[in-house]
Amino acid sequence: MDKLFDLELTVELLGFPFVRTALVAAAILGLLAGVLGPLIVSRNMAFAVHGTSELSFTGGAAALLLGVNVGHGALAGAVVAALVLGLLSRRSSEHDSVIGAVLAFGLGVGVLLLWFYPGRASNKFGLLVGQIVSVDFASLALLGACAVAVLLVLLVIYRPLLFASVDPEVAKARGVPTGPLSLVFAVLVGVATALGVQTVGALLVLALMITPAAAACRITANPLRATVLAVVFAEVSAVGGIVFSLAPGAPVSAFVTAISFCIYLVCWTVSLARGRRRGVATPAGAVPAAPR
Repeated sequence: MDKLFDLELTVELLGFPFVRTALVAAAILGLLAGVLGPLIVSRNMAFAVHGTSELSFTGGAAALLLGVNVGHGALAGAVVAALVLGLLSRRSSEHDSVIGAVLAFGLGVGVLLLWFYPGRASNKFGLLVGQIVSVDFASLALLGACAVAVLLVLLVIYRPLLFASVDPEVAKARGVPTGPLSLVFAVLVGVATALGVQTVGALLVLALMITPAAAACRITANPLRATVLAVVFAEVSAVGGIVFSLAPGAPVSAFVTAISFCIYLVCWTVSLARGRRRGVATPAGAVPAAPR
């Protein structure tokens, strides 16, 4: 238990270049997750993110087997997953069933690919739960380039996307291309999800993509405030998770999920207290107001 709170060892490890690289990667990932998260929550895409992460895991496993950059494989798998989910689930009634089918297929193929991989077991385990030593300069460069691309695209489509997320029927009636917007946003989410595989791992990437945004939407319905809070919560979870994982040498994802869930519990308590003071029930997730 003493290792969990070894401040001296933690400070010493923070001086290593690979740790600083991982912290920068976590900060970039936290920014992406915080910006995309409120839109994911308002569009009820949490399950879709999980399905996308499974195919990003499959792509990463294929890259590991072929001896190429895991980040490239995870990115390719996530983009394919986003396109498949967007094309197969045109109707909302079949959305969850399509995601479930794709998720199961992706996880099964990924497990098979890892079984074929003859290398170290730690590399296999790292794909599932994250491994900061796998974040090298090439991975950081890929992460930075993809993050800039995602944020630029999101900046262009944000207003119509927010409108379509809050009130899709009215947005469609007013000429907003809800279908293409949904597909583009699914790809953006897929890219961000894939970028989290090496840091957080495929199984627990939801801890960054969903939980901070869900916590922010608990305490505010303003889209700007929700985004700012989600970014802050995601940064604390991602960077804090790495810092706390250093001394024990434990998987990063365990600490990221614990921190993000604690933040969610605090926001849930605040939301519940506000609801009691006002004498009304507090909704499970606030929905930002749509731009007109």
